[in-house]
Amino acid sequence: MDALPDQIVLDILERIATTKDRNSASLTCKRFHDLDNEQRLCLRVGCGLNPANEALDTLCHRFPNLTKVEIVYSGWMSKLGKQLNDPGLLTLSKNCPSLADLTLSFCTYITDAGVGYLASCLNLSSLKLNFAPRITGCGILSIVVGCKKLSVLHLIRCLNVNGSEWIDCLGKLETIQSLSIKNCRAIGEGDLMRLGPSWRNLKLLEFEVDSNYRYMKLYDRIAVDRWHNQSIPCESMLEMSLVNCMVSPGRGLACVLGKCMNLQKIHLDMCVGLRDGDIVGLSKSAPSLRSISLRVPSDFSVPLLISHRLTLTDASLKALAENCPMLESVKISFADGDFPSLSSFSVDGIINLVRSCPIRDLSLDHVYSFSDLGMEALCSAEYLETLELVKCQEISDDGLLLVAQFPKLSVLRLRQCLGVTDDGFKLLKGSYKLDLLSVEDCPQVSERGLQGTAKTVSFRQDLSWMH
Repeated sequence: MDALPDQIVLDILERIATTKDRNSASLTCKRFHDLDNEQRLCLRVGCGLNPANEALDTLCHRFPNLTKVEIVYSGWMSKLGKQLNDPGLLTLSKNCPSLADLTLSFCTYITDAGVGYLASCLNLSSLKLNFAPRITGCGILSIVVGCKKLSVLHLIRCLNVNGSEWIDCLGKLETIQSLSIKNCRAIGEGDLMRLGPSWRNLKLLEFEVDSNYRYMKLYDRIAVDRWHNQSIPCESMLEMSLVNCMVSPGRGLACVLGKCMNLQKIHLDMCVGLRDGDIVGLSKSAPSLRSISLRVPSDFSVPLLISHRLTLTDASLKALAENCPMLESVKISFADGDFPSLSSFSVDGIINLVRSCPIRDLSLDHVYSFSDLGMEALCSAEYLETLELVKCQEISDDGLLLVAQFPKLSVLRLRQCLGVTDDGFKLLKGSYKLDLLSVEDCPQVSERGLQGTAKTVSFRQDLSWMH
């Protein structure tokens, strides 16, 4: 080994996948140790740092070429020692000149001053903050101003970050490609308007409003109304997720939905005010759409005082069937509640969509209208490979027996379906038609009844949901 050139040894070390094995190899000899130190680009630390700042300083000096650092304090307790604080980030910024990707999770001791030190990391292109309660918009502003290469920014449960100057600055920067804002209570839908020209380069947008504040935000319409005369260029958008958001006709996020001509994946979860017209506009503007997930309120899950209720019908499914020839994945879900939805998607609408598009993955959750007749219609679904049914209580053994006739189905998942028993799987026994059969919390199904039905069988029984 001593005769091998350094490049060959580096190539060997690169092929060692796990950190534990890399650490063991680096202890073999001083040469391996030094080469591993130079080559190590990624570091993930957390509760084991003790004392935190000193330990991180040692690691930064040992690994001078770090480009990706993840600091996670999930499960932290005071007896584990003090968390990393602002001086620790100063150490990181001074000793890691190549730092490009930084994730801070549950780092509750870090303030705006600590985040401000990161502004000197000129190569920083990705920053992800998960539950950083002491950081405000001022700290994020310092990052946006200092880090001109910033293309990924994820803020999750950053409760004191508001949507003011930093979003204006980010909009002018025009480098952001991935923006995720989830459960940041001081940031609303109207703040997204401040992105301005940066909309043009966005490839991924995830925006989630805290569900506890959703209905309060419905009446804060002033900021959203300002979108009415705004032109939102979204031609680069590939993936979008909107959760608990307000969609107003002809403005706000409704403008965005109709402009994403290259969109491939969209998730719309409890977006109050969403209408058929929004989905029709989306389908016409995004012919390359491959995946759509819709979670809508049941008829009794939205307070009566909300006038802009989500009212999606088969017209939305028809538009998708006619305009999205590449659609492969569809998930339709209704909010958990004691009452089924009475006025939304019908079995015919769902089946028409599956027959019109090359649907490979279909997931139905709380879709009470889907029955054995729907299962019979799916026998002609020539592309369907994965089917998931959750709380579809109109499915019985008669519908389940038809699974044996599905032409390409290889994965079947059932969860909390009351109408199926062991008898529904008897035609699958010994056929091994399915690669995977997963049954969870179905009270009339036993583990023994699933034996020999698929190449891989997963069974779990927890009936606490019924009580």
